[in-house]
Amino acid sequence: MKKKTVGSFRKMKENREKIVMMTTYDAPTAALAAASGVDILLVGDSLAMTVLGFQNTLALTLEESLHHAKSVRRGAPEAFVIGDMPFLTFQTGERDSLLNAGRYLQEAGCNAVKLEGGAETAAIVARMVDCGIPVVGHIGLMPQRLLTSGGYHVVGRNEEAAERVMADAKALEAAGAFMVVLECVPAALATEVTAALKIPTIGIGAGVGTDGQVQVVHDLLGLFGDFLPRHAKRYVNLGEQMSTAFKQYVQEVKNGTFPGPENSF
Repeated sequence: MKKKTVGSFRKMKENREKIVMMTTYDAPTAALAAASGVDILLVGDSLAMTVLGFQNTLALTLEESLHHAKSVRRGAPEAFVIGDMPFLTFQTGERDSLLNAGRYLQEAGCNAVKLEGGAETAAIVARMVDCGIPVVGHIGLMPQRLLTSGGYHVVGRNEEAAERVMADAKALEAAGAFMVVLECVPAALATEVTAALKIPTIGIGAGVGTDGQVQVVHDLLGLFGDFLPRHAKRYVNLGEQMSTAFKQYVQEVKNGTFPGPENSF
């Protein structure tokens, strides 16, 4: 596949070609995703829950995020990789934001960063872009604001909230963001926002009218047991298959059938 750039995604929007984004957190998964045609690998702050075992994204540190971003880059050297900036890595001022965002490009080899927030983060976005850092915005449901928003819920159901989502999207575009993620936004509103912007929109729980979709890899693979968000589709139940394999391994070690002659030297 031709190597993607920031300009590639605007052209895809113009050509009405859907953009596929997926979270990845390690080299083997990144390699498989890139080889399968995934357009963008997002090292999401969701790794706090999916990989590190935390209850929400707030516990993730910059160093942990960079560690996984480096792994993804090693696994997929030619892929377009976005680093998802954790809580309090861009909210504490311009200098912190620039230095932290720059580490994703310098140390991890990412192509861009993503940060949550609408109009209130536009100034930071603009400064990053001025310094040569490509930025993806993220509005609608913002998991890093879980404690102040009162939980996970759809954003933009009433007229006032819908107007705020639209205003946030336009503010991010004006600030220089090259893409915006719409999370848990009503499908009709997401379609309106997509039509209003020249930059691509990526939906998660925002219907089919966006320019692309992003999903958490663990949801797609069935690695969370019985839990599956409404916006996700489970394409395979690897959790069940892994459990079966682990139990068989335990049984064979216990009864002495593993290792056999073919596994010994």
